[in-house]
Amino acid sequence: IQLGYVDKVLYYLRKRESYCHCEIFSEVEPDPSVETIQNGVRAMNAFQPDVIIALGGGSAIDAAKGMWLFYENPETSFDGLRLKFMDIRKRAFHFPNLGKKTQMVAIPTTSGTGSEVTSFSVITDKKNGNIKYPLADYELTPDVAIIDPQFVSTMPKSITADTGMDVLTHAIEAYVSTDANPLTDAAAIMAIKMIAHYLPKAVANGNYMKARDKMAYAQYLAGIAFNNASLGYVHAMAHQLGGFYNLPHGVCNAILLPYVESYNLIGNMNRFRDVAQAMGVQVEGISVTCAAEKAIEAIKKLSRQLEIPTDLKQLGVREEDFGIMADNAKKDVCQLTNPRTATREQVIEIYRQAYVGE
Repeated sequence: IQLGYVDKVLYYLRKRESYCHCEIFSEVEPDPSVETIQNGVRAMNAFQPDVIIALGGGSAIDAAKGMWLFYENPETSFDGLRLKFMDIRKRAFHFPNLGKKTQMVAIPTTSGTGSEVTSFSVITDKKNGNIKYPLADYELTPDVAIIDPQFVSTMPKSITADTGMDVLTHAIEAYVSTDANPLTDAAAIMAIKMIAHYLPKAVANGNYMKARDKMAYAQYLAGIAFNNASLGYVHAMAHQLGGFYNLPHGVCNAILLPYVESYNLIGNMNRFRDVAQAMGVQVEGISVTCAAEKAIEAIKKLSRQLEIPTDLKQLGVREEDFGIMADNAKKDVCQLTNPRTATREQVIEIYRQAYVGE
């Protein structure tokens, strides 16, 4: 609203022959809560929209997805769904159909989450331990996505860096996922190449529209990749940091990424060699193991270039919370497709390494 983006959307809506009546809901906070979703649903029930337009970053779009779900299906309770957040691939639990009352248009203003093209929505249950619940069902995919790099041109450097590292995490986790396939591979590798080349440029000069355009494409491609291949322990663990401490999701991913993937290396060395190559590392003439390890070095180098915090200690994370966060991460749907199985103790150790920045 403050940047004038809402007015731009309203301008085009009002150019229609028949005037579009609109109601604005702007109470979405970072990591949207169950209560925010409920407030939005009440506003929708009063207005009875034919179309929902979600304008903003991942939090705004995720919140709109949750509101869409409960607006169309008032008999569905969050407490009921909370116990049924199942793996999207297994379709063990079918979400109610969407689109009977309204359709959804998503317009991202960050190059980060890819929520505008995915079937995921992450909602935080702040009254029950600040647990983040990823809703996962194809019904949650928006009907229309409008991706315009002009909407991201005003992002500050820090948010450009944080959201960009979120995109990199999506692409890498999708590429090494146990559910990866040729379609997701192509999208993920292209996204990694674009990020390595253009993210530093977008951070250095936010008005460089070519870099903004390429990062918008990278977000879109990474979204397609992880929507079909899912993610891994970086997201499963980052969700807990966001829920417990209200930390930026992209920063949490960026700090955890090299430590989780270092743990994952033996799960698929060839894939990590490909990641290193996509990030511009020369891998010819060296062993697969050395090439895979260079992927971790490349990730850390990119984070340093973007001035991402180097460890969780800087963010105020407490060591005494590692145990409960590990327990929650083990229940997170994202960990199901991680290339290496982890015990609770191993998850705690990854948190510890990221805490001290080893």
